[in-house]
Amino acid sequence: MADRSPVPAADPFPRQRVRLGEAELAYVDVGSGDPVVFLHGNPTSSYLWRNVLPHVQHLGRCLAPDLVGMGESSKLPDPGRGTYSFATHAELLSRFLSAVGADRRVTFVLHDWGSALGFDWAARHPDAVRGLAFTEAIVSPLIWADWPRAAKRVFQAMRGPDGERRVLDENVFVEKVLPASVLRGLSAEAHERYRAPFREREDRWPTLEWPRQIPIEHVPPDVHDVVARYGQWLARTPVPKLFVNAEPGSILVGRQRQVVRRWPALTEVTVPAAHFVPEDAPDELGRALAGWLPTLR
Repeated sequence: MADRSPVPAADPFPRQRVRLGEAELAYVDVGSGDPVVFLHGNPTSSYLWRNVLPHVQHLGRCLAPDLVGMGESSKLPDPGRGTYSFATHAELLSRFLSAVGADRRVTFVLHDWGSALGFDWAARHPDAVRGLAFTEAIVSPLIWADWPRAAKRVFQAMRGPDGERRVLDENVFVEKVLPASVLRGLSAEAHERYRAPFREREDRWPTLEWPRQIPIEHVPPDVHDVVARYGQWLARTPVPKLFVNAEPGSILVGRQRQVVRRWPALTEVTVPAAHFVPEDAPDELGRALAGWLPTLR
């Protein structure tokens, strides 16, 4: 039987920093060659990729930023509703890629909200993209019927008037949703690493804004339009794609899986994981990437 204990918590990768106006982003930068950009989601950071990067750092220049307000990146001033919007993150990602020279011949490795950011950038810069690898991604606008019953209750609460109490006061995304979404469990050291950026109440706004930005039943309309637009592009573009299907998975299941499986130039592998695939199956994910990246032209 395979070992299903938590994966190693140690992170061997130092962070560099780049100033982008009022924000400073921390990021991992290892290897050389064409850029391979790893984008995390909520409520994680570049730390998510610590056990995946060793499999592929010899295959390109691997960059893994911490999104603003997350990981070791700076916080935005005067946080509140709308401060950490999708549009803000997307603008900072574009500026980051330009600033570090990773805006040509780029391959994305995407998870959770990092997928929406990467897909959106790719759809707006199709000639700059070599490939798209993704897992537990946001691939099209959603309806509540796409969600399992338990998850539906949690996310409806976070999007409602009780969201501030549950996320800002109780830190529910970090303390409850994250560990419950890792089949192997999180070690105390790993959980503490994810907890570190969100010790203060006002620092938790990114973890509340992200669930409120999910395009469900056309809300919010601006993010719905972004996701619909890049979804249409993904359905026709010949850019090579690696779909790392998580079993049982969490958000890229059911109807969403069928959407993905109709995309052209798609390679699919399945790994044993819930939502946080790089925690549940880092070696399987890393080997899949290491086999796929050399096939890109």
